[in-house]
Amino acid sequence: MTPYETELVVGGRESAADGVLVLSLRHPLGEPLPPWEPGAHIYVMLGPDLERQYSLCGDPADRTAWRVAVLREARGRGGSAYVHEELRAGDKVRVRGPRNHFRLERAARYRFVAGGIGITPLLPMLAAAQAAGAEWTLLYGGRTRETMAFTGELERYGDRVTVAPEDETGLLDLAPVLADVPEDTLVYCCGPGPLLDAVEARCPPGVLRVERFSPKEPGPAAPDEEFDVVLARSGRTVAVPPGVSVLDAVRGAGVEVLYSCTEGTCGTCETDVVEGEPDHRDSVLTDEERAAGETMLICVSRCRGRRLVLDL
Repeated sequence: MTPYETELVVGGRESAADGVLVLSLRHPLGEPLPPWEPGAHIYVMLGPDLERQYSLCGDPADRTAWRVAVLREARGRGGSAYVHEELRAGDKVRVRGPRNHFRLERAARYRFVAGGIGITPLLPMLAAAQAAGAEWTLLYGGRTRETMAFTGELERYGDRVTVAPEDETGLLDLAPVLADVPEDTLVYCCGPGPLLDAVEARCPPGVLRVERFSPKEPGPAAPDEEFDVVLARSGRTVAVPPGVSVLDAVRGAGVEVLYSCTEGTCGTCETDVVEGEPDHRDSVLTDEERAAGETMLICVSRCRGRRLVLDL
């Protein structure tokens, strides 16, 4: 299916916290936007070679606008600076999506953990869990209370939400939240890498769902070896040398493939595997999805063997 891509208009800009700007994106002709579910993100093309991924943090029932929050990153690569300093209400931006690798699965209970701007994909999840009558709690940390977005919106949930600024309470105390996680409970976490790693270390297998903004620190990987990729739709074979990604190899052969981050974090280039065993090196797929070997992220992952057949 061809992904939705169009120009949207910036309908409004507002501050959600120190350094966090919220944008409302609308269709210029008032047409309804595609539906989405909690955990979804969109890609915003801010200029040539300047594409960024932002989580949708509004109401999925509102088809008139998409809401995203953008953190001003002092050490960023230019995207957040452009949004904060250049983008104004009435400007148009090209948008693609939505996509979702962080879906809210059905459960009786949830434990949500957010760090900083990682609160954004969790906001619609909290509303969905509340509407479903599930039991849930949120532990939300940040550097200071002033830099933590959407704290006002979270007040309506009362004591289900614990706001813990680091300058007031220290690092997040994960032990009470993650001790004795029942079998009918799922843990959802989004935030900086060290927080995700700490949560992962404390969770029993199978209960944790995460979304990363940067690649996970890779474990030991087998040395890169050359292998062949067979393109199932045409029967062509493309060699993938050491040090060259599958994505770059197939694009070099003239095959058009959607991609974005090239770091294994966004999921745009996820491709079906027809035959062969992937060497997964991404930060998106779950352990179960990796074990199944039915898809792979071709921007970073390789082959455990000499041959892969992909649905390309």
